[in-house]
Amino acid sequence: MQSTALNIPPSPSPINPIKAFCKKVVRWYFSTLDLENPQVAHRICQLIPAQCPFERDIVFFGHELFHIPPMCKLNPAYDEFVELRFKALVFLADECGEDVTQYC
Repeated sequence: MQSTALNIPPSPSPINPIKAFCKKVVRWYFSTLDLENPQVAHRICQLIPAQCPFERDIVFFGHELFHIPPMCKLNPAYDEFVELRFKALVFLADECGEDVTQYC
């Protein structure tokens, strides 16, 4: 007798409910954070860059060899960090009346 192998695709891995819950909590925390302290807003603007710092053009003797794409979007909390930085910039500009061009 010959046995035939069934081509059954592997079942998707189960989603870890604790990991999913933690992601939701972190996203909720960042989205509901209200800024009231200018020093905290300045620190946020300094820590979170305006552009992805990993994006690069590799140049050798004036010729571009290759381009490293931005990897920040792979971070699951990227959108929340960008939103938090934007909130800090708006707070400094609107509430504190400061010039935020140094962070752009």
